[in-house]
Amino acid sequence: MSKNWEVKSSFLARNTFNPIRKYVESLPAKPNQAKTLIPLNIGDPTIFGNLQPPESAINAVTKATLTCANNGYSPSIGYKKTRDALAKFYSRSGMEFTGNDVILTSGCSGAIEIALTGLVNAGDNILSPMPGFALYSTLLKGLHIDVKLYKLMPERDWEVDIQHMISLIDDRTRAIVIINPSNPCGSVFSRDHLQEILQVAEQFKIPIVADEVYRDMVFSDAAFYPIASLTSTVPILSCGGIAKRFVVPGWRFGWIFIHDRNEIFSKEIRAALHSLSQRILGPNTLIQAAIPEMLKETPQEFYTSVMKVIEGNAHLAYNSLKNIDGLNPIMPKGSMYMMIGIDIERFTGFESDLEFTHKLYEDESVSCIPGRCFSYEGFFRIVLTVPEDMLKVACCRIADFCNAHRYIANGKCH
Repeated sequence: MSKNWEVKSSFLARNTFNPIRKYVESLPAKPNQAKTLIPLNIGDPTIFGNLQPPESAINAVTKATLTCANNGYSPSIGYKKTRDALAKFYSRSGMEFTGNDVILTSGCSGAIEIALTGLVNAGDNILSPMPGFALYSTLLKGLHIDVKLYKLMPERDWEVDIQHMISLIDDRTRAIVIINPSNPCGSVFSRDHLQEILQVAEQFKIPIVADEVYRDMVFSDAAFYPIASLTSTVPILSCGGIAKRFVVPGWRFGWIFIHDRNEIFSKEIRAALHSLSQRILGPNTLIQAAIPEMLKETPQEFYTSVMKVIEGNAHLAYNSLKNIDGLNPIMPKGSMYMMIGIDIERFTGFESDLEFTHKLYEDESVSCIPGRCFSYEGFFRIVLTVPEDMLKVACCRIADFCNAHRYIANGKCH
């Protein structure tokens, strides 16, 4: 008896969804053809060409290629010389690492996936910030792992609502995710606030997964504290990468630092992370080989110049948008993003952040990400890596758009 073909997708595939990529790749509206598109949506600092990687990075990768010594497989956790170099570079008093505490990954997203799947089983849950990077739900929903969202407070520069975080904890909570500096908010937590979070982790004996990929992107009036440097008791997996620090997101190189002074992770978790790293056999070996020289030879002036552009753009955008009736930008302290609140009742023609960003795209050819992509409605996110003149134009268009759609007393557009 013959059968018809019926090949079904897996449960994991059917339940894997990245709301940011989905939004960007399937915008229903068309931009205004009379205006050049200004994309303020994707956090890729290379798009416009105004931010370039340092010459030291290009030279290091070129050397690693020309030696022909890095064309084979590396150990799944990465070359020892690279792990040693990263451990030395990021160690500080109270937070010392060796190469044995480092696992190299395919980008910071790969580090996050290994860290979480090494800690959490089906039926368990993690705590993650709201608003927050959507990748956590993207990775875990198809694995039957629940992502519980704790509130961040815009009126307090996006600090964690500690009591709300505590209210979400149950006996299946396996990790607390901290994104600092924040994507999408641009916030940078103070030492005192990080210690408040650590007190929760200590009280409930829950390890922390620290997404610190933007740790080197902090504005001049703020200070970044690695959360692992502030505790001697809470075990922490810190995830990072070179994507933003070196302006090379396409090079796909990241890491996990294992902070575990009391060897809480030694019984099972270290071995689990090593096992999971074997699924892709380590990141690109050419980039691995280049990392020690990149860390050593890249001058501080490079990082300073990149952050000067981003911080300048943050002030430009904030000062341009703060006086627009109906918008409430929150000034960031780091990373490369700004969240802007929308008082929907002040406008006509749309009823949500999604409709606002769709209409802005259609009318003004400015693309932003609605807050709902970060599980936080009533806001939209812009990136701050664009050339200054382009950002000025974008802010003017946003102002014109708001003026054109503002609701006034007689119910008509202004």
